[in-house]
Amino acid sequence: MNMHSPPQSGRGIGPLPTNHPPVRARKVGVLLVNLGTPDGTGYAPMRRYLKEFLSDRRVIEWPRAAWYPILYGIVLNTRPKKSGRAYDLIWNTERDESPLRTFTRAQGEKLAARMSGEAEVVVDWAMRYGTPSIAERIDALQDTGCDRILIYPLYPQYSASTTATVNDKAFEHLMGKRWMPAVRTVPAYHDDPVYIDALARSIEKHLGSLDFEPERVIASYHGIPQSYFRKGDPYHCHCQKTSRLLEERLGWPKGRLMTTFQSRFGPEEWLQPYTDKTVEALAAQGIKRVAALNPGFVSDCLETLEEIAGQVAESFLHHGGERFAHIPCLNDSEEGMDVIEAMTRRELRGWVG
Repeated sequence: MNMHSPPQSGRGIGPLPTNHPPVRARKVGVLLVNLGTPDGTGYAPMRRYLKEFLSDRRVIEWPRAAWYPILYGIVLNTRPKKSGRAYDLIWNTERDESPLRTFTRAQGEKLAARMSGEAEVVVDWAMRYGTPSIAERIDALQDTGCDRILIYPLYPQYSASTTATVNDKAFEHLMGKRWMPAVRTVPAYHDDPVYIDALARSIEKHLGSLDFEPERVIASYHGIPQSYFRKGDPYHCHCQKTSRLLEERLGWPKGRLMTTFQSRFGPEEWLQPYTDKTVEALAAQGIKRVAALNPGFVSDCLETLEEIAGQVAESFLHHGGERFAHIPCLNDSEEGMDVIEAMTRRELRGWVG
């Protein structure tokens, strides 16, 4: 058969189906994605959230045969109540949601306002775990006519357990689409001057508002197991570089800014030094005044508000410290939005403008 011969009469493709989706005006979507949040602090929503989170192979890399009996036999029966009590301490009761959802929504709304001069850009937000889901919001963007979508994992430092799993989930959903949009993802920006400058300005502002001068400032990052680092995860290197550049930008002497890691889970050895052990040691050494910040978190959440501003502060004071201050995350502040806007505009080049 001649593959280039014209179709014979009566053998065309036939009429188009009546349910064929309409071709809309071409737009560009921006999807901000943060880690996730439970829908409530009760047992059922907490268990649902933890099940999704702790079933992710990027988060827990143990063989399923070893991990699932622990997850379903112990963790999901005991941890929902404990985590729910912790969320109760920080819950946004006015909106009946976690601070992470409040801040992520605000970031999406403020980015949309900043991008309003670009008529073709549509901004939305989602959660990797919980609601609104990545799949739901990708569909919503495509329904508005977005044939190009920028996925923005809200993590300055790359880790397979954060950035990669956001991208995994987005691509997994796209695999099922007949008409797939073009996709870009925002890479790590741990050393971007805009991000470092925003952190420095935020630190200077908050330290200037204190009635004491901290002897040490702790940059506490979420930890990962040492085994992930040994397999090639660049997260530890990204955190160290952020701290080094931040210290240089602030003009501080070496040693005033300390890098630590928090939120370890399970029996494995995690990245060290541990934040809780560090503040205990500082108090034992006679350090009386400490401030802490969380450069790896774009928004304040359970790990910053309950763990650092709550548990770690209490531990420092209990072991002999006298003053402890928690420096808020960038959240939806002007400094924080400067970073999100700069990263978005950089990655949209060629699509917008």
